[in-house]
Amino acid sequence: MSSIAFTAPHHEATKAGQAILEQGGTAIEAMVAAAATIAVVYPHMNGLGGDGFWLVSEPGKAPIGIDASGKAAQLATLDFFQGEQAIPARGGKAAVTMAGAVAGWQKALDISAFWQAPKKLSELLQNAIDHAENGIEITESLQAASQKVHDDLSALPGFAQFLDQSEALTQGNRLTLNTLAQTLKHLAEVGLDDFYHGTLAEKLAADLEAAGSPIRLADFHDYRAEEVTPLSVETGVGKLYNLPAPTQGIASLIILALYDRIHQLGDGGETDMAHLLIEATKQAFIARNEYVTDPARLSIELQDLLSDESLSAMAEKIAIDRAQTWPHPAKHGDTIWMGCCDSEGRMVSYIQSLYWEFGSGIVSPSTGIVWNNRGSSFSLEKGHLQELKPNLKPFHTLNPAFAELNDGRRISYGTMGGEGQPQTQAALFSRYVYHKQPLAQSIASGRWLLGRTWGDVSHNLKVESDFAADAADTLIARGHDLIAVPACNELMGHAGAVVLLPEGNTDAATDPRSDGLAVSSASHSG
Repeated sequence: MSSIAFTAPHHEATKAGQAILEQGGTAIEAMVAAAATIAVVYPHMNGLGGDGFWLVSEPGKAPIGIDASGKAAQLATLDFFQGEQAIPARGGKAAVTMAGAVAGWQKALDISAFWQAPKKLSELLQNAIDHAENGIEITESLQAASQKVHDDLSALPGFAQFLDQSEALTQGNRLTLNTLAQTLKHLAEVGLDDFYHGTLAEKLAADLEAAGSPIRLADFHDYRAEEVTPLSVETGVGKLYNLPAPTQGIASLIILALYDRIHQLGDGGETDMAHLLIEATKQAFIARNEYVTDPARLSIELQDLLSDESLSAMAEKIAIDRAQTWPHPAKHGDTIWMGCCDSEGRMVSYIQSLYWEFGSGIVSPSTGIVWNNRGSSFSLEKGHLQELKPNLKPFHTLNPAFAELNDGRRISYGTMGGEGQPQTQAALFSRYVYHKQPLAQSIASGRWLLGRTWGDVSHNLKVESDFAADAADTLIARGHDLIAVPACNELMGHAGAVVLLPEGNTDAATDPRSDGLAVSSASHSG
């Protein structure tokens, strides 16, 4: 028997998952309960109208992935966007792709039902329903997002539910989401499939069409979440796993596979570690930007980028004493990551997202569901790697991570933060595994970000001031285009990790940059 553990970037989601684990539920059931809750309490970051990606690990078995990301609507053609230079980021025309998250919940619960007798869906969704009905406390993160999007979204139909008498939300006040509560109650009663094949699908399709979206009821009927084989790479410390296309999971694996080869170039200190990881990130992003697209139009097997030959060629381009020139095009996004371990040692690494804060800004008036704007990752340029086509998936920054170490430890880890996701994963993993720092310290310590994250447009290297105090001069001398940003900055994402130790104990940590909570039955940490 293992001790249980859960971590999430909002404490209420952790409590929801923890309660299911303590009642004997599976890691998947706990994650669905937390996913529903965090869709309510962190509505700017994720929701039922977004996407999800799962990595699920049973002891002694290869992890499996679930791709619950949405495809472009059948009407989402270049002609539909005639006259536009790019797909709009907000409004009805930004709602281009189906929402896959809820189908992913069901796909995962189907797996869980093979493990043991399932809990009732109503039990898993009750915590989320209670929060939507009774109101959530507006966090600093939600207030900041509300202020940021106010001018762009406040006039959109249905968005008034996220306003305070037409004004931005204020931290410490409460926000009730009664329409969403009714939607969650309906799903609890009739089942999650209603989102795609029932009255809920009909309501959503009508609301989206009225808002100007190309999504129709047929797109709901046609959608399926898919079980996928994760990408993986063997390193000197163990085997690492992440999601295949259309995610940037390949970039996360390349960074750590390269660091495994080159970390001895450094002196063992944090500055050399950061430099080498930043240089590995550049190699990973060049490969990612060249190849990652919808799985149907990949020009190579992404797993081939993790071959010895490929990794050796990338490693040769990395030097300890100088930085490669940058930038390359950046991606951004907004999301949540959560991880857990149940009493049988089954672990989940999960990501759920709307893309930008509040996604497209389209709120279905009849359901209270916010729709994603992931389709804005498509290009309207003919022949582009990300050219918009019906029934294809856009590029995703989302990528939940998992590792099985040679010493018997198993680690579920991840973060939000768009372009920063692979970098933050690499920082916390390297600190914890290669540099043997405590898990909580590996996440809390000062971080860096190359390129763009959610809500940002610059491509330079941003370094938190506590880390910059020690590292900036050396990094600048090596040629990094660096600016310092305040310490413990939400710009750097909301990271977390759950570790199952060989003897069955767990360790869990969350990011002080979030409103999170990490719990394990052996210890509790905020």
